Amino acid sequence: MKQIVILGSTGSIGTQALEVISAYPERFSVKAMSCHRKLDLFMEQVEAFRPRHVATADESLYSELKQRTAVIDASIQVHAGLEGLQEIAALEDVDTVLVSIVGNAALLPTISAIRAGRRIALASKEVLVTSGERIMEESIKYGAELLPVDSEHSALFQALEGNRPESVEKLILTASGGPFRDPEWSRERLEKVTSREALKHPNWSMGSKITIDSSTLMNKGLEVIEARWLFNVPYDDIDVLVHKESIIHSMVQYKDSSVIAQLGMPDMRLPILYALGYPERIASAFERLDLTKLGQLTFASPDTERFPCLALAYKAGRLGGTATTVLNAANEALVARFLKGEIGFYDISSRIEALLERHKVIQNPDYETILEIDADTRRQVQYD
Repeated sequence: MKQIVILGSTGSIGTQALEVISAYPERFSVKAMSCHRKLDLFMEQVEAFRPRHVATADESLYSELKQRTAVIDASIQVHAGLEGLQEIAALEDVDTVLVSIVGNAALLPTISAIRAGRRIALASKEVLVTSGERIMEESIKYGAELLPVDSEHSALFQALEGNRPESVEKLILTASGGPFRDPEWSRERLEKVTSREALKHPNWSMGSKITIDSSTLMNKGLEVIEARWLFNVPYDDIDVLVHKESIIHSMVQYKDSSVIAQLGMPDMRLPILYALGYPERIASAFERLDLTKLGQLTFASPDTERFPCLALAYKAGRLGGTATTVLNAANEALVARFLKGEIGFYDISSRIEALLERHKVIQNPDYETILEIDADTRRQVQYD
């Protein structure tokens, strides 16, 4: 039986991971799990899965968590704060650590799991966006294995298996295009769009932050940067295609002109199961893909005039160093403000661009520098 740690069990990926785990009680057991603030939901999960360790990222909730956990099982160990997340990420006798914490808060716990030599199912793309080069170097050094959970990167991982890296010509990431993909959403109309409209994703059920990122195409930009580090492919060889049906999750084009794609229904449980069960493909009851019912699959180039965040991500990636940290931190902070109704849709991209323009890029930054620039960028956004 595989022992699993879930960092971020109350979020979209975490709850779906628990759904997968509950369907295979003979295969998976939850050894530890963490939450941020959704304590009521978290206690329901603790009651159902009985982990040996629990943690909250919010230290102010430690006493309440400890008291409520003791009612369920006094032997469960309770951790809190960033240190607590790092502790459960590095627990012994663990097969896989699922990292599904939103944003760059996942960085230090992921490093702890890497240095413990764990297999990491990575759903928090920001870890590689801000620290990709160092993360990949440390993964090799400590013998840790990174398995992508994002549907696009899981698709690429599967399409690359069994093939030589030097035979790859390009990676092709597909994008649903988000709720504003159709031409009727002109730039003028998007200037007045609300967060409520942006949260209406046509294909996927996701958390609010990633759903807004999908509407701006920043999500795809972050995925481009993540793919660059996961698969060691230069930015010039990573393309994005808008594929509104979300059936082809990504493709790899090889030097002999062959293209290998991974297809499936838009269901995040599938890449989660693949990562948790790897290298085995576990039989599932998930909905099967019936191509005869689709009629057609459509593709289009992304419109970077209407969605400039994608181009900004490529720019930051090519600048390298701390540019991607500025991109990510600014985006997180600006999306939070957009969700509160404080700024408009295009304020996200315009303010990111301005921050990148005035940032002096530091190449090969250490983790301390990355975290300092992350915090400084967020302060600039907050008081801008």
